[in-house]
Amino acid sequence: MKAKGIALEIAEHSAANPDAQKPLRKRLFDHPLLVVKRKLLYRLLHPQAPRHPVPLTKPVLVVGSAPVSNPPVGFQRDAFTLFTVNGSQTVTARWGMGTPDATFLYVNQLDATKPNAVAVRAVLTGQETDLLWIVRAHRTMEELRCNIAAFNYRCRDLRTMTRHQRMALYEAVMGVPNFEMHLEEKFSTGITAVLYALHNGAPAVIITGIDPGSHGHVYNKLNIDRMHVGSDRATLLALLALGFPLYTSDPHVADSLGLPLWTGQARRCEVQ
Repeated sequence: MKAKGIALEIAEHSAANPDAQKPLRKRLFDHPLLVVKRKLLYRLLHPQAPRHPVPLTKPVLVVGSAPVSNPPVGFQRDAFTLFTVNGSQTVTARWGMGTPDATFLYVNQLDATKPNAVAVRAVLTGQETDLLWIVRAHRTMEELRCNIAAFNYRCRDLRTMTRHQRMALYEAVMGVPNFEMHLEEKFSTGITAVLYALHNGAPAVIITGIDPGSHGHVYNKLNIDRMHVGSDRATLLALLALGFPLYTSDPHVADSLGLPLWTGQARRCEVQ
């Protein structure tokens, strides 16, 4: 308990937005200390990977926001669990899929002024989801509820996933920790949703609109380069090698990554 108290004090001392930029000289000086602090906090806090409120007994469709996506073969809304990521709800709404079972929204999308974040809020305005996960949350629940209300987004259940909980999720599924110390180690919110579904026992996970080789986003025409390309690709390939029931409904992603194309039925998988 004493160790956890020390860890919490360290965390509170650095409670500012973890994505805020510092001067280059200070960043270079702080990096070794940051490595030690992040690893120490993670081990002392011993965070638990986030759990879904109910068992995932149906195949999970995770819809990302890459420009091209395809509904899976044989999709029937009551036979699948539906996860959306950031602004991808614009796709599922177009397909007539109704309210998502869960939405994963990166915290900076809530009020950042960058064009991509503004576009996310625009397409989510007036929409709703059953369960809303705020990823990499570093705000109080009251602040988050105010952020969401500001663009009239509604949810039945609001939950937060901290940086350390997301690290725990990665380790629980992949078997190795990822401290995200370098840009090439950071993974996307879409991969977070995939890991979450697998960790919570989904019998199959089908991705669409999650394509590390794509550019831009389906909800805007800014053609902004996608981040986390290398790490997302590596994670998807690792999940496939580990034997997880991971599929894509996008033929071009099946061709480029070697992921099995969803044909309406899960194959027999052996998780290593």
